[in-house]
Amino acid sequence: MIQRNVPRWSQLSAAAVHLYTASGAVLAFLMVLAAIQGNAVQALWISLFTLVIDGTDGMLARRFRVSEMLPWFDGRKLDDIVDYLTYVFAPVLLIWQLGLLPGGIAGMMIAALPLLASSYQFCRVDAKTDDHFFLGFPSYWNVIAFYAIVLNLSPSTVGVVLIFWSLMVFVPIRYLYPTRTESFRSTTLTLSALWLLSFIVILVQMPTPNTLLVNVSLLYIVYYVVLSLYMTYRTMRSQKI
Repeated sequence: MIQRNVPRWSQLSAAAVHLYTASGAVLAFLMVLAAIQGNAVQALWISLFTLVIDGTDGMLARRFRVSEMLPWFDGRKLDDIVDYLTYVFAPVLLIWQLGLLPGGIAGMMIAALPLLASSYQFCRVDAKTDDHFFLGFPSYWNVIAFYAIVLNLSPSTVGVVLIFWSLMVFVPIRYLYPTRTESFRSTTLTLSALWLLSFIVILVQMPTPNTLLVNVSLLYIVYYVVLSLYMTYRTMRSQKI
């Protein structure tokens, strides 16, 4: 189906945005290959590129009005597919392949938890609220994989982390959507950019990143979780009034 009275260039621009989003699936494939080869740093570099794509494709989609230009193509479904590959499947495979989970059946069961929990979350119609929050832990397994590798966490510690955050998928905490949540948006975007910069510097320094820099980068994670808890509390309180 072709949109009538729409400039061809506008349709091509919209298609290019969808292709940009879809490129994340290719990067997920490359990340899996790097994981299989045991190249953790390469996999994390690729993960960084997927973060950049995911952080910018929505803005581009709105800028080029892709849903209007190509109404027959479901960009949200494409985004969910790519996000599952890059935020869930590839990072969990990376963690497993690097031996960062307990061995045997126990480790496989733990690895299955985020895969299953995130499958549930990605199919929830209310996973993203109307005021631009994620409901339940938003499957940031790529971030968990990053710190598991950088901090060289023990398999038992990584196992506990995966179990905990898999359970948190089902807890209705309102987590920030960094590029869209209106509250504290400027601060969040600034800190997100600084965190991405620290991500790059840490990767450049691998395998022996600066400990202080790693710890400082973790402050952004603390900020994200604490502010998400606060916003959840504020919303619950306002609903009771």
